[in-house]
Amino acid sequence: MHNSKIYCMCLHDHHLENIKKLKYVPVGLGKNNFSKEWLSDNTGLNISEKNSYYGEYTFYYWLWKNTLQSLNENIWIGFTGYRYHWSNTNKLSSKQLNKKINQKNFQNYILKEIPNEWKDYDVILGEEIFIDNWKLSKIIKHAKKIFLKNPKYFLKKNRNIKLHFDVFHGEGILDKAINLLNPIDRNDFKDFVNKRNSFNRENLFFCKSKKIIHNYFYSVFEWLFKCEELFGFNLDGYSKQRLYAFLAERYISFWFQKYTNYTTWPIFFYDTNKNKIVL
Repeated sequence: MHNSKIYCMCLHDHHLENIKKLKYVPVGLGKNNFSKEWLSDNTGLNISEKNSYYGEYTFYYWLWKNTLQSLNENIWIGFTGYRYHWSNTNKLSSKQLNKKINQKNFQNYILKEIPNEWKDYDVILGEEIFIDNWKLSKIIKHAKKIFLKNPKYFLKKNRNIKLHFDVFHGEGILDKAINLLNPIDRNDFKDFVNKRNSFNRENLFFCKSKKIIHNYFYSVFEWLFKCEELFGFNLDGYSKQRLYAFLAERYISFWFQKYTNYTTWPIFFYDTNKNKIVL
């Protein structure tokens, strides 16, 4: 991939050979031990100790502070992981790919070259995930209190990003976090989460401008560090512990859509930690 540099973020060393075959750059996250063939988010200027709260963003911080400015100009810089993978085609949706991908055909669908369809864009975001189709059983199990308090949510047209975040990550947390944003983005982001019923999946992106990447990282980390001061790290359970990654997942959609010329592209799920890749 002479026109790109793709980082594959992992939590376990045993993914190395598969990543090398794909010609991705192997990135080790968190506390596990990795060989010297990996980039690691715990060297140089880093926030690696926060990985269980920040997810991919501990590597984003490392890249921003240690490597970004030394990368070549005019190449696509992209990010992927061991469970979520960019498709090499947009002819199938993420949902269709998730049903189709298996151990034998994985190599036929994973991105290996930058698609021609990307040439007119600066940024590629994951295909949007819609969060307004609530089954009654899910409402009863997770959201009965909020729905009864706000009956408007029984109508599909009123279900938005804010509702989804309140139910699964803590009621009122997103509102408090948004209040910490810089004034330039605060009201726009508030409108975004209250009016939109979808966001771009998985905190992954491609970008061919180092300036854009720098500006995004500056904005998101300025915000998340303020959020830390309010919410701290006494966060129990998966839906709470990775709070800063979940906040960023909504913000990445908003920020790139507001400031860049972007398009979306399918990302499919295949857990290479549990299922061996055949290449």
